[in-house]
Amino acid sequence: MINKTTFTVTVNPKIPARLSRMEELANNLRYSWDRETRSLFSRIDPRLWGAAGHNPKAFLRRVDESLLHKAASERTFLSSYNSVLSSYDAYHAEPLQYDHIEGFSPPDRIAYFCFEFGFHESLPVYSGGLGILAGDHCKAASDLRLPLVAVGLLYRQGYFFQTIDAQGNQQAIYTDSDFEVLPVKPALHDDGSEVHIQIALPGRNVMVKVWRAIIGHVNLYLLDTDLPENPEHDRLITHQLYGGDKNMRIEQEILLGIGGVRALQKMGIKPTIWHSNEGHAAFMMLERARNLVQQGLDFASAMETVAVNTIFTTHTAVPAGHDHFSRAIMHDYFAEFCHDLKISWEEFMALGHMLGSDDFNMTTLAIHMSRTHNGVSKIHGDVSARICRDLWPQIEPEENPITYITNGVHVPTFLAQEWSNLFYRYLGYEWRDKMCDIEFWSRIDMIPDHLFWSARQTLKSQMFYGIRARLTEQNRRNRGSETHLDRLLKLVDPINPNVLVLGFARRFATYKRATLLFENLDWLRKILLDPERPVLLVFAGKAHPADIPGQDLIRRVSQVARLPEFEGRILLVEGYDMRLARRLVAGVDVWINNPIYPLEASGTSGMKAGINGTINLSVLDGWWEEGFDGKNGWAVKPASDDTEAGVRDKDESQAFYEILQDQVIPMYYHRGKFGYSAEWVKMAKYSMASLLPRYNATRMVNEYIKKFYARAHAQGKHYAQDNFANAKKVAAWKAKVSAAWGGVSLRRQDTPCKRIDFSNALHFKLAAKLNGLQPDDVVVELLICQENKKVRLNSYQHVRFKFVGINEMQEHLFELNYVPELCGKKEYYLRMHPYHPLLTHPLEMGMMVWV
Repeated sequence: MINKTTFTVTVNPKIPARLSRMEELANNLRYSWDRETRSLFSRIDPRLWGAAGHNPKAFLRRVDESLLHKAASERTFLSSYNSVLSSYDAYHAEPLQYDHIEGFSPPDRIAYFCFEFGFHESLPVYSGGLGILAGDHCKAASDLRLPLVAVGLLYRQGYFFQTIDAQGNQQAIYTDSDFEVLPVKPALHDDGSEVHIQIALPGRNVMVKVWRAIIGHVNLYLLDTDLPENPEHDRLITHQLYGGDKNMRIEQEILLGIGGVRALQKMGIKPTIWHSNEGHAAFMMLERARNLVQQGLDFASAMETVAVNTIFTTHTAVPAGHDHFSRAIMHDYFAEFCHDLKISWEEFMALGHMLGSDDFNMTTLAIHMSRTHNGVSKIHGDVSARICRDLWPQIEPEENPITYITNGVHVPTFLAQEWSNLFYRYLGYEWRDKMCDIEFWSRIDMIPDHLFWSARQTLKSQMFYGIRARLTEQNRRNRGSETHLDRLLKLVDPINPNVLVLGFARRFATYKRATLLFENLDWLRKILLDPERPVLLVFAGKAHPADIPGQDLIRRVSQVARLPEFEGRILLVEGYDMRLARRLVAGVDVWINNPIYPLEASGTSGMKAGINGTINLSVLDGWWEEGFDGKNGWAVKPASDDTEAGVRDKDESQAFYEILQDQVIPMYYHRGKFGYSAEWVKMAKYSMASLLPRYNATRMVNEYIKKFYARAHAQGKHYAQDNFANAKKVAAWKAKVSAAWGGVSLRRQDTPCKRIDFSNALHFKLAAKLNGLQPDDVVVELLICQENKKVRLNSYQHVRFKFVGINEMQEHLFELNYVPELCGKKEYYLRMHPYHPLLTHPLEMGMMVWV
């Protein structure tokens, strides 16, 4: 071997003047949902497009210049190019819309913070559901022209690329991104200089560079510490998504939260609404409070000012999933910070205290320093309310301030082009503007059945081509034989895609139970191996490199797939990414989801499948509990909470087998004279029509606007006016109530009435010991409903008592005359809680006294 040095040089082509705006298209992530834009690059050199990972910017750095000149001289290419530019310019011509929120006007902004963002595989700063959801939120905000800016971190290594060896072992491959070929550019000041900030960490200051990505009308600012002026450890802070130890994690979260606020300040962006998507960004709230304290506000008033215009969204359905840090770690990083806030160390730690733990909990901090909190489905809202019940100790979880907004998916990103073409033809060009119009989407029924079926088969063929390519590479790398590959691919026939395909693709976490269908292999054999009605089961997904049980699930799938009778009937496809996900959700016939109830916070993959005519078969958890209506798919009712795990898995897997064998397979293969099942097409059409207008990201963002953003903006302005007079007023009032509440009591002075005649009144008289509080500081109320109607407390009728005087015992008296509106047996409660007209949520203090 001769020792020699290898040198590399990249020769970048010059883009012809006629195609000069190709670079502009490559630097705006609108291409992530505009297929016509992506197709421009693909047409120039399809092989390089694939080799460049479908990254337009990387493609333009590597493409042969002669191919660019050739494209610039082709009439058909220029026609497509001009069409794309026309659409691009029309999209950007309309200015930001401020009328979504009353009182919103330039320079008001919504700041959206998240640890990861998933727009497209060309910007690998995401790992899974949280990032994809954040990306869809930004895309929908852009479509709505909502004045929103996003803040995240620019990782040198995004999530890993996955390979799977012949024994089913997952191999994680990390590659460093070259920022020069990512769709990002340095954020610049007006004078053209780059935006940099500093963050104080124990014993040193860290330099941070701010990058800017453009997503249609939305700017995303990404923070980066991989700079020459930083020491090696600090350069690694933004090296890897979800990598490193607890110290690395807290440094990343400090950078996101505190650094994100400073970056926006440095650029002169002054948001009036702040949204923390998960607790990773919660330090953002502390930094904003510190700024207010430095302006002369006391911490309690600063906290109220920050909290009223802050929204916190949690995506985690288990307590262990919430980030938390030990007291020692917190002391290392925040001992000085609490002095800046002018509060004691114990007061600071109390901001993140969760009952039963000494650690500092980021979800607790986010809830304490926000006034609007939500889960991402109805079930998840209830789960989150129960997890965090100790933060509002005297009220029932169903009434605490945690509510929900169910996730949605960005339809233009995940809807296959074949459906777009049919929609334009049969629904009209206005379909993109009717995204949430439920009645409009019933027009899907106008698409002829044979064309609907043809689109489904075309998408399955495209999926099969992709699966064949991946499995061929996987087999070659694992030194498999050609004969073995032929057996694997015997049902994956793009020319004749008439096999029923079941798809399971998602993160391999234990609660998602990827191997549930393996509970009874004998039954599964009968389902999959019928020669007259074959079934193909496709698996894809990653496990976190530190999640050994998750990797064991991948090995188990591989093991069963290698059994001789299942070879070619069960496929495990490696390299799960956004591109493969788009193929699978559109190409399989049935989307399988079988989590342990109630641990699926939302689950957006089933939504992506549903909008593409794929039919869902899922446990009634997450979004599907709301989405399923009995006719748009199939559902498995979860076992009761007290069912032992083994029994639960057996019972629920049996339900899957029964539905597959008795309903899914017979319906799919009940083919008429035209070669397809009319029943199947009818259900797929109805599924698409019922799900697309309800589970799209436009509906989701509009719901955030109406339920949260508008209120947060109004409250923020109200609290800040007159030098934060209302914030100070609320903070002082809360301190007074907190000091007095331990001595507050409520008793009944009237004799409970067991029976009255209709139209007569019930008379209630209560005596309250207010311990220094005034009658205006509390609400005394009756909660009443029909006994046979089992509704939540927040659905009871609420009727307020009137203050009528003070008795000889210095108790405050409250009375109510109430005439029942209906006959029958009533159930009622009597109670008292603190009240102030400026509160965002009437029970946000978590204090209640019941009779």
